[in-house]
Amino acid sequence: MAFAFAPAFAFYTVSGKVTDKETNEPLPGVSIMIKGTSSGTISDLDGNYSLTINDGKNTIVFTYIGYDTETITVTGKDGDKITKNVALKADNRNLEEVVVVGYGQVPRHNIFGRNAKVADAMVANYMPEPRPVQLNTEKYDSRDENEFKNAATEPVSVFSVDVDKAGYSNIRRFINNSQKPPKGSVRVEEIINYFEYNYPQPKGADPVSLNAEISECPWNKDHQLIKIGLKAKEIDTRELPASHIVFLIDVSGSMYDDNKLPLLVRSFKLMTNNLRPQDKVSIITYASGTEIILTAEPCNEKGKERIVNELEKLQARGYTAGGEAIQKAYRIAKENFIKGGNNRIILATDGDFNVGQSSDGELKEIVKEGAKEGVFLTVLGYGMYNLNDRMMETIADNGNGNYAYIDNISEAQKALGTELWGTLYTVAKDVKVLVDFNPAKVKSYRLVGYENRLLNNEDFNNDKKDAGDMGSGHSVTALYEIVPANSNESAPSTVQSEYVTQQTTGSDNFCTIKFRYKHPDKDESLLVERRIGKDAFTKNPSTDFKIASTAAMFGMLLNESKFINHTTYKSLLEYLKDIPSDDKGYIDELKVLVRKASDL
Repeated sequence: MAFAFAPAFAFYTVSGKVTDKETNEPLPGVSIMIKGTSSGTISDLDGNYSLTINDGKNTIVFTYIGYDTETITVTGKDGDKITKNVALKADNRNLEEVVVVGYGQVPRHNIFGRNAKVADAMVANYMPEPRPVQLNTEKYDSRDENEFKNAATEPVSVFSVDVDKAGYSNIRRFINNSQKPPKGSVRVEEIINYFEYNYPQPKGADPVSLNAEISECPWNKDHQLIKIGLKAKEIDTRELPASHIVFLIDVSGSMYDDNKLPLLVRSFKLMTNNLRPQDKVSIITYASGTEIILTAEPCNEKGKERIVNELEKLQARGYTAGGEAIQKAYRIAKENFIKGGNNRIILATDGDFNVGQSSDGELKEIVKEGAKEGVFLTVLGYGMYNLNDRMMETIADNGNGNYAYIDNISEAQKALGTELWGTLYTVAKDVKVLVDFNPAKVKSYRLVGYENRLLNNEDFNNDKKDAGDMGSGHSVTALYEIVPANSNESAPSTVQSEYVTQQTTGSDNFCTIKFRYKHPDKDESLLVERRIGKDAFTKNPSTDFKIASTAAMFGMLLNESKFINHTTYKSLLEYLKDIPSDDKGYIDELKVLVRKASDL
């Protein structure tokens, strides 16, 4: 079947090899960027590269420490495959300004100061060969897809909500760099929850609303999908209590790249501009040591100017003593604690903790204790190669906070601009969802994504069991793929007890959905429940349903899911045609990413 795409979704491929102009040896680790965008890639160990580019005329910039920058211009149309080999000329003058350290190469004045004699001694011993390669040490948790459960023997499913969105922006980074995302980086629930949904605001005393919709499963016509939507109350920023926010900023050497500290500074300047006069900011930086830059600076006009000035002074250098820095951040947060206010640490890093307390377990305990005392944690991830996604997700979850990955300034605007107060202000904590399926209507089911958010049945009523939080205006969407009770498909086999008789109630409901939450300053949870009957089923699903199921299909394709059936990227693009563009461009961007992913 032929597909017609608008010009905005047309691409061509440019590939080739980058070599040394004199020796003709391949150059690994060359930065290759499409000028005017945040898209790019690096050459591999053999100097090879490949880029997927919007059709038309584009400029590609090749940069490598110790070599002159090379710029080429290419022009192509949809489907073209262009080969461009590039030879870089060594710039011996630049070598005098370079020091090789454990994490790569950086200008020597960033480490020693411009007049330090020790730099001269190190540069005198610098040998241009072999050139160090920036290795990929990114860390992701592996996960197995949720399997189908037999509703007759295991009718209850429990999970913690997840409002993290790092998974989507991270896979976007990989795809825009013409790389297939590692499987551990593809968290389907975070792709689903990246998008905006038109859920109703809560009514009454509950700060969270619950709704559900059932329709045909787009990747398996014999199955159905139940979409569960939670919506947190959106509070007018004028009514929010004052905030004390600790900027905990990684300025170690691994943060040197343009998409790390320089992007971080731009992000935090943007956020500072959105804070109110009653809010206060402290700044702590860490590298080989920890430095307190500002303490509880008011966010009035003069205060914001001081905050921005300090941000603009930051430079990357040294090792990464993150464990000590986190402890100091919690101390500053507690010393300047605003009773009844919003007290939060925002940790911005590539996650490369290599000095001091650095294990996930140690850091987890630090942030859990801080959360108990009312100081919550938000984690912002930056950059590539060192990104410790596993650690950042772990500490954000245990710090009663959230985790976002900032790959460009547009994502910073989303997380720290339009969604700032959802990121910063919690309206419901420890939110858990329980779904009790009716075997008379559902033969089997599986939760799509949320593999590391699953809870035991007994955890639902246990107020000591931690779960995810929801901020002002946040929404959470979850999908259950179900096999109808009248299906000829076999349910997963289980061993039944001879002492328990399985009986159904005869109800027409598909399921009962319950959720528990706590107010941010309370330790006792409240219960909300709703029975989902046949009126929730529709043959004409809403746009929200289509967005969520499309996002799920995208993640399943990237993960090479065994449940995806015969769905392909082409059929996914066809399904996307029925979803209208949104005013923020998220749907149009998704269409671009699906098209690019199909070529990987």
